Amino acid sequence: MLSLQSTKSKSQQLLITPQALLTSTFPPVPKQKSEPESGFLHCGIMPPLGVQLFIQDRHVVMDNGILQVTLSNPDGIVTGIRYGGIDNLLEVINDETNRGYWDLVWSVPGSAGIFDVIKGTEFRVIVENEEQVEISFTRMWDPSLEGKLVPLNIDKRFIMLRGSSGFYSYAIYEHLKEWPAFTFAETRIAFKLRKDKFHYMAMADNRQRFMPLPDDRLSGRGQPLAYPEAVLLVNPVEPEFKGEVVPVQVDDKYQYSCDNKDNRVHGWVSLDPPVGFWQITPSDEFRTGGPVKQNLTSHVGPTTLAMFHSAHYAGEPLVPKFGPDEAWKKVFGPVFIYVNSVYGGGDPFWLWEDAKEQMMIEVQSWPYTFPASEDFPTSDQRGNVSGRLLVQDGYISDDYILASSAYVGLAPPGDAGSWQTECKDYQFWTQADLGGYFSINDVRPGDYNLYAWVPGFIGDYKCEALITITPGCDVFVGDLLYEPPRDGPTLWEIGIPDRSAAEFYVPDPDSKFINKLFIGHPDKFRQYGLWERYAELYPDGDLVYTVGVSDYTKDWFFAHVTRKKDNNTYVGTTWQIKFTLDTVDKIGVYKLRLALASSTLSELQVRVNDPTVNPPHFTSGLIGRDNTIARHGIHGLYWLYSVNVLGDSLVEGDNTIFLTQPRSTSPFQGILYDYIRLEAPPSPNSNKMIA
Repeated sequence: MLSLQSTKSKSQQLLITPQALLTSTFPPVPKQKSEPESGFLHCGIMPPLGVQLFIQDRHVVMDNGILQVTLSNPDGIVTGIRYGGIDNLLEVINDETNRGYWDLVWSVPGSAGIFDVIKGTEFRVIVENEEQVEISFTRMWDPSLEGKLVPLNIDKRFIMLRGSSGFYSYAIYEHLKEWPAFTFAETRIAFKLRKDKFHYMAMADNRQRFMPLPDDRLSGRGQPLAYPEAVLLVNPVEPEFKGEVVPVQVDDKYQYSCDNKDNRVHGWVSLDPPVGFWQITPSDEFRTGGPVKQNLTSHVGPTTLAMFHSAHYAGEPLVPKFGPDEAWKKVFGPVFIYVNSVYGGGDPFWLWEDAKEQMMIEVQSWPYTFPASEDFPTSDQRGNVSGRLLVQDGYISDDYILASSAYVGLAPPGDAGSWQTECKDYQFWTQADLGGYFSINDVRPGDYNLYAWVPGFIGDYKCEALITITPGCDVFVGDLLYEPPRDGPTLWEIGIPDRSAAEFYVPDPDSKFINKLFIGHPDKFRQYGLWERYAELYPDGDLVYTVGVSDYTKDWFFAHVTRKKDNNTYVGTTWQIKFTLDTVDKIGVYKLRLALASSTLSELQVRVNDPTVNPPHFTSGLIGRDNTIARHGIHGLYWLYSVNVLGDSLVEGDNTIFLTQPRSTSPFQGILYDYIRLEAPPSPNSNKMIA
């Protein structure tokens, strides 16, 4: 059985890092300047070697004595990474164009998406000295390419520094005003590592494991499930994946998705020799969708992704659409590709610990000082914003409430909450401290609105004043006050207002479809096929929740999904919330707050005390393209509905609210609720929670 158990204390581990051991054992390459002699040296004894650049007809090589990176010329594809006794960390059996590359998905409005591995047409040296090499691979657009290539000028940059155990990459995308319209669904960097070396993947302390081989997903060894990304491992190469706890396992890249705010470092470990390959993203400013937008990380391949923009867990609302008269420019990155290794019998487990330490160094170094592009401003060319956020809800407290741990950010001007679908420009987010104080540092110059949302409260905050950032400015906004939606005292509530369905009941998966990583894991919602469990748990009727009796952690299924029938078709479902009112204000207006954590091609219909009334008391219409249920997410885009419930539709005694999701052509259509609350009519003599 494969094992990665720690056998030594951390103090006994020997790590090869820029501060520990530098080697230069690479064979000769065609060069423009003399190469260093082979051997190794310690930083404490001799200074690290300077960076060297070797330019060949079809390749360019950056070498700093720690690692050697080879790129195709002029394409700018990373074809080789030599480090730690391995000639090439990238998959040598792949074509050179399928090892380490920038790509994007684009389309002409109204047409299907086109996948494009970005190949440069011109190579340039931007910086070359012993401290740093920065090189550029550009692809320029002109009208003769209309319909063939995305109408963007693209400049891919790669940087290597003296003494650095890795390299950086960023890119500048530009659309000129007179160029044609297009849509832009995704862009990223992908690295395909050697499958004979890299078997262990890590993306969090509690999300790491030995991974199946790509061969295990092929016909004869793997069985495709409801969609191509999910495969049942029926005859894997390694006995480990035949399972001891369960007979088979599922592999699906979406099980390793991660919120932007937590997606800082992930990658792979080789055991022989013990080498780590890590992708580090030091900032979210260039990512779209805000701090809780989910993106892919690493998955079977072995593949590591640096995701800059995607529509995953959001759908079409997060696909930017550029008009024919719209000028646009954006810098994606830099991100850092970090490599490390152990020697002398050290434990490979500590490569992950070292990668986390390096990630913190990169985060603290942001914004970097070394990128040469004038489109990447340094810290002194940026500004800062600080202040405090308070909450006012008189039905909870007579005093202002501290917005503890609120998410506060700057994004382009728009409506409250518009940041979650903002997908063209930059965003800057932080989390307030327990007192509600926040500081957003190193913001690019420009005009912004300040947005926020507060765990424990529904809705979105927006500061109406436009905030203009200029180089070197420090903007203090003082105390800001958020008044979340509220009409009257709470009669009852279900869930926690935190934009997630994680607090609700997540069932165990079918024993045929288990990923062993998530057995007993807090993220058990990542298991495959949980949508099918609903009909098994509720075979004779839909969910009924009784206020004051039911427990939402046990009795509220995490996803309002369709019901599978015996003929493999699906039908819509209606959930019931039963509650008792001692008195009813017949002329008053009650308020039903429905906060949704996600929706996929769904409709939410609300009926009060009459399940057959048509039209319903409220309908959302068709909403959402998150695909969160299929992709094992627990949240997507946030929706908030406030439904008026007339007092004469309620009765003293027993009442029922019916929540219907009627759309039912797929098992993946459904709604994830965040929080539900019924408020009594406002009363001048009552401003406190009732229940």
